[in-house]
Amino acid sequence: MAADIKGVLFDKDGTLFDFAATWNVWATGMLLDLAQGDGARAAELGALIGFDIVGQQFRRDSAVIAGTPDDIVRLLLPGVPDLGETELESRLNAAAALAPQAEAVPLGPLIAELRRLGLKLGVATNDAEAPARAHLAGVGQEHAFDFIAGYDSGFGGKPGPGMCLGFAAAVGLAPESVLMVGDSTHDLHAGRAAGMRTVAVLTGMALAEELAPLASVVLPDIGHLPGWITAQA
Repeated sequence: MAADIKGVLFDKDGTLFDFAATWNVWATGMLLDLAQGDGARAAELGALIGFDIVGQQFRRDSAVIAGTPDDIVRLLLPGVPDLGETELESRLNAAAALAPQAEAVPLGPLIAELRRLGLKLGVATNDAEAPARAHLAGVGQEHAFDFIAGYDSGFGGKPGPGMCLGFAAAVGLAPESVLMVGDSTHDLHAGRAAGMRTVAVLTGMALAEELAPLASVVLPDIGHLPGWITAQA
């Protein structure tokens, strides 16, 4: 392993978990719930957040892909003004916490391999911290990480560097010894702004050509990470 890589900070959605396999089905159910079962209204709400409810998929430019729950609330609120901002955010976070997660690769073996390499591990997500912990706990991996932060954990959201710097400080590493691994330009901008090396994966919605200019390498998924790290020696 390259001696200067001592920690890995992961994005969650689209990186640890396959974005489309996890969130397309969730979005359909969430929108129908907000629309009280009215399919036409659910489709209108979907359009507000860049989701095609008929095709059950997000547009590549949807704010949901890399945004925070606050971003989603801001977009959806004109379609459900009777709920109010606080109630809508609460409902979205509660629904998100229950969304079944599709692991991008089997996380247990991957994390064990990264630990054998002596790496500190963290998660930095633009989701809220409570749903993020619920998702990781749901696949038995919450306690496998040294650091878990959401947009509401006090570090700000990506593409700002706050969560990245928070991880480095929490585990006692210099930012330049940490890899930020993500599936969106938000992730990669955040890592670069913090002075970290960046690795892109293709288990989200972004294309390789969008990510490559911001990353040291573009990998098919995080399962390729241990081999890439050891090859840096």
